[in-house]
Amino acid sequence: MTSFKLWQPVDDLLGRGRTPANSAVDIEVFNRFFAEKVAKVRSSTADAPAPTFTQVPPGVCFQQFRPLTTNDVISAIRRLPDKSSSADPVPTSVLKQIANIIAPFIAELFNCSLRKGLFPAQLKEVFITPVLKKSGLDATNASSYRPISNLSVLSKLLERLVARQVMEYLSLADLPPLQSGSRQAHSTETAVLPVLSDILQAVDRGDLAALVLLDLSAAFDTVDHSILLERLQQTFGISDTALCWFQSYLSSRTQYVRRGPNKTFGISHLLVPVVPVVRASRSQ
Repeated sequence: MTSFKLWQPVDDLLGRGRTPANSAVDIEVFNRFFAEKVAKVRSSTADAPAPTFTQVPPGVCFQQFRPLTTNDVISAIRRLPDKSSSADPVPTSVLKQIANIIAPFIAELFNCSLRKGLFPAQLKEVFITPVLKKSGLDATNASSYRPISNLSVLSKLLERLVARQVMEYLSLADLPPLQSGSRQAHSTETAVLPVLSDILQAVDRGDLAALVLLDLSAAFDTVDHSILLERLQQTFGISDTALCWFQSYLSSRTQYVRRGPNKTFGISHLLVPVVPVVRASRSQ
């Protein structure tokens, strides 16, 4: 059972995640707060030392993606969770029913993207819903909310297919043995077990055991994309068309902040690695 399924009944009983964004907070305030939050965290580490990179072994490289087959797409569609975005023309449940019919066209679209090293601009749009972090916080303050992102199903589908190829390559390139993130048959449980085992063994030996935890604010959101791309190239040997695809994937993304199921407000163009430029519009 995944952590999500484990805690879902508890969240349902406690009513977590059901509190809508307070109407006293202007939707543009939400939009600007979420767009500027990352820039503020990054600016606080602007004077950090330059990163160093472990060099990829000679002959290890990933220059281009292999073409996707219709069966690859059909299999990936059937494994999608039944979630949809407001940008989806059809619900995911319907997409699964017509997978055999539409998969050849999706495969052609995706292969064009992988072949040219360009991520479709229409798939870079994300809908963000403000959700109160926990009960008791000031519901009239934008900082009391976390952004819940909702990507289109085609965007997530292409991401999964690309991730599968990259993970296959990285597995052959000897991933660190204790890495659990983004790795098949690994999870938070497999990350915790070695730590727990080390502590128990230390206690059994009569040694002292201390655990130091580091919590990074918006850790994934504040990854420097230029450093990430350089690490992909120098440490993992990803180059040429494959590297161009990741660069395209990370750049010029657009977010729409919405309140309620049928209303969308605000638009913010996130241009990385520069500070996001915010523009706003309203529509019913």
